[in-house]
Amino acid sequence: MQQIPSNKTIKVNSFGATDTGKRRTNNEDVFHLDNAKGIYLVADGMGGAAAGELAARMFADAAKKTIAGSPFRPLEKAVEDIKNAFSLANRLIHEHIEEYPNDSGMGCTGELFLLHSQGYVIGHLGDSRCYRFHNNQLQQLTKDHSFIQLQIDAGLITPEEARRHPMRNIILRSIGTENDFEIDIINGNCSAGEIFLLCSDGLTDMVEDQEIAEVLLSPAALSDKAIQLIQKSNDAGGKDNITVGLIEILP
Repeated sequence: MQQIPSNKTIKVNSFGATDTGKRRTNNEDVFHLDNAKGIYLVADGMGGAAAGELAARMFADAAKKTIAGSPFRPLEKAVEDIKNAFSLANRLIHEHIEEYPNDSGMGCTGELFLLHSQGYVIGHLGDSRCYRFHNNQLQQLTKDHSFIQLQIDAGLITPEEARRHPMRNIILRSIGTENDFEIDIINGNCSAGEIFLLCSDGLTDMVEDQEIAEVLLSPAALSDKAIQLIQKSNDAGGKDNITVGLIEILP
C-alpha cells in the first residue's frame, strides 16, 4: 500500500496486483500506480506472449515518460497528458512492428487514470475497465470497445449472455493496431471514501459486479481487497491474466 502527503485537500492510498491465472503460462497484463504523480494505469497485452506483454509495457513506459508533475495538475493538462501518452504508445508499438514484422498484430488495451486539481480523468481504450465504488454502489465508468458491447447496445444479447459468448474477446479498438484511433475521455469529482478500480477483463469476465462490490464494501485493507478479487477470479476458473489496481480517496 502506498500513501502520499496531502496538499490539505486529498490523501490517496493505492494498491495493485496481477496474476497469470490458471489457464495461461505468461502474464501479458501490466499495471503502474504512482501516488506522487497521481498516475494509475492497467494494460492488457495482445498479440501473443512476449509481443503482447511488450505492447502493454510500452504503454506504461509512454505514460511514465509523458506525464510529469503532481496530482494537482489542471484538468486541461491532465487531458492533454492522457492523449499524449496514448499517442506515444501507439507510435512506439508501430515502430517496433516495422523493425520486427513477426510481431505484427501486437497491441494492448489501456486504462489511464489521472488525478487533477478538480478530481479525476480517465483515458480508455479496449475492454479493460474502470469502476467507481461510491456510497456502497459500484458504477462502471468505462464502456468496452468490443464486438459484444455492440451486440448488447443493439439489444441482440443480454449482459448475462455476453459473459458466455464465444466472441466476447473480440476488441474493436486498442493501442497499436491502428494508425488512427479515438480514446474515450471520462472525468469527474473525487469524494472521501471512494474507491476506484482499474482492472483487466481477466477479472470482469469471471467475477460478477455484485461480487466485486461486496469485496470493496468489506472492512479489509486495500491490499487484501485486491488480492481477494484476484482469488475470486481464479476460483471461478482463472481463464485469463488478472490485474487489479485500487485507488482509495481517504478522508
